Amino acid sequence: MHQLVYASRPFGFDAAVLSGILVHARKHNAAHDMTGALICRNDLYLQLLEGPKDAIDTLYEKIKADDRHVHVQQLVYRPITIRMFPEWAMRDDPVQSWMWSRDQVAAGDVERASEADALSAFIRLANRRPTVVRSHPDRISSD
Repeated sequence: MHQLVYASRPFGFDAAVLSGILVHARKHNAAHDMTGALICRNDLYLQLLEGPKDAIDTLYEKIKADDRHVHVQQLVYRPITIRMFPEWAMRDDPVQSWMWSRDQVAAGDVERASEADALSAFIRLANRRPTVVRSHPDRISSD
């Protein structure tokens, strides 16, 4: 198994685009033994993907070619033995205050982030207990 974290800047970001990405990601990832999480806001996508190396590599090539992403940059790519998000085909969460500020994103801090910096966002998210919203079991909010 491998783990990939990439950052990109959204192009044409809105709630409908994000919803479409999540629906497609959950279906695709479940079919390809992949799990992960997407942290996003209108100036940043930060995504962690984990699963079989070939599936990760194929999906990342598609993401790099997807016109909804600008400045796609790989931040982490490593073999793993334990998944960080084993029960989530794709967990989503808005960027929290402990993430990079908009000024930091604009200044390129995400692109200069260390592997530990990039993973720390997902470690925090993995340690936060999600609550399932009853009206839609795939939609979560975090405590």
